[in-house]
This record gives sequence, structure tokens and C-alpha cells, in this order.
Amino acid sequence: MIRYLTAGESHGEALIGIVEGVPAGVPVAAADINAHLARRWLGFGRGGRAKIEQDRVHIYSGIRFGKTMGSPIALRLDNAAYQKDRAGWPETMAVEGTGEGIEKVTLPRPGHADLVGVQKYGFDDIRPVIDRASARETAMRVACCSIARQLLREVGIEVGSHVVRIGGVGYDAPEDWRERVEQLTREGGARALYEAADESEVRMLDADLSVCCIEHIKATKKAGDSLGGVYEVIATGVPPGLGSYVHWDRKLDGQLGQAILSIQGQKAVEIGDGFAGGTRPGSQVHDPIMQEGGQYRRASNHAGGIEGGMTNGMPVVVRGTMKPIPTLIRPLGSVDIATGEAQPTRYERSDVTSVPAASTVAEATVALVLANAVLSTFGGDSLDELRERFGVS
Repeated sequence: MIRYLTAGESHGEALIGIVEGVPAGVPVAAADINAHLARRWLGFGRGGRAKIEQDRVHIYSGIRFGKTMGSPIALRLDNAAYQKDRAGWPETMAVEGTGEGIEKVTLPRPGHADLVGVQKYGFDDIRPVIDRASARETAMRVACCSIARQLLREVGIEVGSHVVRIGGVGYDAPEDWRERVEQLTREGGARALYEAADESEVRMLDADLSVCCIEHIKATKKAGDSLGGVYEVIATGVPPGLGSYVHWDRKLDGQLGQAILSIQGQKAVEIGDGFAGGTRPGSQVHDPIMQEGGQYRRASNHAGGIEGGMTNGMPVVVRGTMKPIPTLIRPLGSVDIATGEAQPTRYERSDVTSVPAASTVAEATVALVLANAVLSTFGGDSLDELRERFGVS
């Protein structure tokens, strides 16, 4: 089983990641990880930090001559904001000293971990909560999970995504975008999907909707507000039988749901037609079974490639919903935890929306779940052993 840990704060010196359980022989290059890290910065509506950070992964262990060794992999991402904001951040996040004289953050933001974090850990300063709860942590998640993506690629599984909706602009129902997605994935798998989405500033597959979305984001920024949205992650090349129906914690849809909801700011998840399926009769929801060339397949994919907690051989489709960014230019009401006085929240450098970025992070977390499902089903301490069991020449 592949597992990973991340450490570090948003304005600390660096983010650290440890990835353990990757079979030996998986090709991994820093350039491949960096390419996905760059994709994480995509999207119109990003804030000032997008102009500061130039994420480049440093690999310290676990890889030799461009291939994994089966031992733990250690990664580091330096925080450019640590250097850029030297006027205060290094002292604020100092690992030594008492912190005396450092201005405390005492105004929690509605919709963020701020208030509950200080209540839970007994802080009188919100800064430790802000810097660890920050979505900056997802940069290291993308780096760690990009190694799982490389493993999947070696057995013919690709993971991609696109944005369905940002705020009030986007598609309304799965059938509105399904034909375009199926066309792309037939021609080049999920990789073709994410490459097509990356061409749009908002990672949408429709050029007209992209233009409307950009205008929507501009208007929202002018109003001092923020936007959430919906994205879709698709995995192609997935064989039937990953996951299991025999225990609750082995159901693959449950694992995918947890992976999406573990990402900062995500509030809902659906598999296949999900919420839409709850409003339609069974004849419009369940996928007829067919046989072609001795292989079973489904005539449609409303189930999103998962039935009974297991993959059925169709593309896996997972959709996530992200709430609007909690940091608003136009402040909401709050209460100072030091004085008890009602005050408007403060504003820090932030995005208007980061749904396009969230979609690339979701790709990474889905890849990790699928990689573990592959290893659980087929096993293997080396890539050669896994490929042989998987049936890949």
C-alpha cells in the first residue's frame, strides 16, 4: 500500500513529503512531478501567490537512476513566499524563541478552520491554524501523488479532469458535457482530457463558457466576493474488479469520496451521475450490460465506472464540489478572540476562485486511491512483477 505524509506550513521555509510503499522500478523524474505542480497553478482568478511560487521538487531519497527503489521517497518543496515576505513571516513561523513581540492574528474568518482550530488546540493566535490548514499543503500532495500517477501510467491507467462549473456559470447536467468528454477519452484517454482542459484559463472544455466564466470571476472580484464550483475527474484504462463489496472500508467509491473531501475547501462528492441520478427513474440511471469480443461492457456509464464498490471496466468518474474561498475582499462579520469584540474580518492575499487548481489536486488524490486499489488486487514488489500480474507486456 502506498501512503504519504506531508509536513510544513504555508509560510514556513518548505513543505516536506514522505511517500512509502511504491514498488521498485517505477520511472519517476522531477520534471514529471514539476509538470503537475505547474498545472496546479492554472486558472484565472488566482491570487498574488501564484505569481510568487515556482514549485520545483527536490528528491532526497528513494529514487536512483530515475527509478524507484522500493524504499521511502523523500520530497521537498521550498516556499518562495518565505523569502518574498521576509518582513514578518520567518519570525512568525520561527521554530525557536518565544514569539514575544510578534503581532497575533485574532480575527477568525467564517468558513475557515481559524476559530475551531484555536478552540481545539488552545492557541491565542490563529496563525498556526491558518498556515497548516492552508491549501498550500496541496502542492506537496500533488508531488507525492504524482508518483502514484506514474505507477498507474505504467499499467495503462490515466487520470484527468476538467471544470464543470464556476459559481453561476457552467454546465447544468452530466449529459451536457458527456459527448465531448467521451470523444476526448476515446481518442487519447484521460490524458487527452486534461491536456484539452489545460488550454482553457478556467480548465473548461467549452470556449464560450470559458469566456463567460472569466467575466463572471472579474465581476465577482470587483464585488469583493469569491466563487466555488464543480469539477470532474475521470480515470481511463481501469480494469474491472478494483475495490470490493465485502467490507465497507474496501468499497472504492467510499475511498474516492474520502479522497476528494480531504482536499481543502471541498464540500460534496458524487460518483457518476450522482445527485442527478437521485431525481431520475432507474431506467435512466442503470447501465445496460453488453458483450463485445468476449468482453463485458456497459452501454452507458451513469454509474461512473463503479458498481457495488468495485470498478466495472468503464471509465471511473468522480465529481467534486468546492465552496467559495473563505478569504473575502469585502469582509464578513467576526469576533476578535482576544477582546470578544465584533469586528469585520481582515483580508490576506487570496484567490477569487481556485476551482481549476482544485481539479488538478483531485486528479492526484484519485490517482493515489486507484494506485492502491491496483496494488491491493494485483500486488508486486517491483514494477515488472506488477505488470506481469496486470497483464501488461
